[in-house]
Amino acid sequence: MGLKRLSKKLARLALAVGPLAAIVPTAAYAACDVDYVVQGGDNLFSIAEDHYGTRERWSLIYYRNQDVLIGSSVVPGRSLFIPCPAEQPKPDATPLQRQDAELTLLTGNSIGPFAHRSLPGQGVVTELVNAALELAPSPVSYAINWDDDWSTHVDHMNAQDFDMGFPWPKPDCAAPSPNEQCQAFHFSDPVMSMPVMLFVRTDNQFTFVKDDDVIGKTLCRPEGMLNDDLDTADRRWLSEGKIDLVQAATTHDCFAQLADRKVDAVAVDLFTGASALVDSGLRNSVVPLERSLSSTSLHVVISKRHWRGTSHLYRVNAGLKALRESGRFDEIMARHLELFWGQLQ
Repeated sequence: MGLKRLSKKLARLALAVGPLAAIVPTAAYAACDVDYVVQGGDNLFSIAEDHYGTRERWSLIYYRNQDVLIGSSVVPGRSLFIPCPAEQPKPDATPLQRQDAELTLLTGNSIGPFAHRSLPGQGVVTELVNAALELAPSPVSYAINWDDDWSTHVDHMNAQDFDMGFPWPKPDCAAPSPNEQCQAFHFSDPVMSMPVMLFVRTDNQFTFVKDDDVIGKTLCRPEGMLNDDLDTADRRWLSEGKIDLVQAATTHDCFAQLADRKVDAVAVDLFTGASALVDSGLRNSVVPLERSLSSTSLHVVISKRHWRGTSHLYRVNAGLKALRESGRFDEIMARHLELFWGQLQ
């Protein structure tokens, strides 16, 4: 995905994983930190090319302007803020984090930039959670614990071995038959959201302009990934048998099936797909389609049986709100996006 050929492909697509490790000095970005009114025919990628000189930085605009976008699509006439890329990826200080803490959180190493002990700030979601807890009203000391066996996290949270966990995707809790996690846990406001893309072979792309274009296709997703977006009230792709869904053991297995032409597309989020695609060595033969399939978000959770569940959840949500209002959310996201694309190179 960091190769020149794929970078050109990404000029029309809704994913960018390119050579961003070599940060250009801020002075080179003469057309950033400005407002831009969307014109007819624009998209995030053409706007990024105009302002940054490369379409690969489209996600900087995406995360700064989610409140005025429709999914990952721009709307003519609306104003976007074009931020300058961050130059130095440095984790925030965490003075309230200590071992003997009032609040304990559980996470684990994950694919992509979300949470990993080897990353600056231990991953973008970890750093966002740290910053939110530092900005929360009546902040308390907290500890972040790591368990890389994610299959144990639900049991740990149900047993209240830890107060809160992250990063968890949120099921459709408004569905007629809500997911068991919706019944057992409170979910915070979104820590971050991501577009979900359809990754396809370059020699077998299908048009995805409207939902009907997916009918009859075979999609692959890793086991355990939520499928609510495939069976919404206006889709019902699964319940009415309109598509075939293959659930492989891992995202890498999905890409292997795509390479072997056993499935038509891999349907995963931006970061997970980008990481697995590069790891699988398919960056020249697989690309994402331009239109995003849906979006997903990552959250902090706490058991509904926790005696301080309401107060802890309020603290996190208030901190997340302050994080966005202060501008630190944009700063943290920009730094980690630069780092993520550069590492994939």
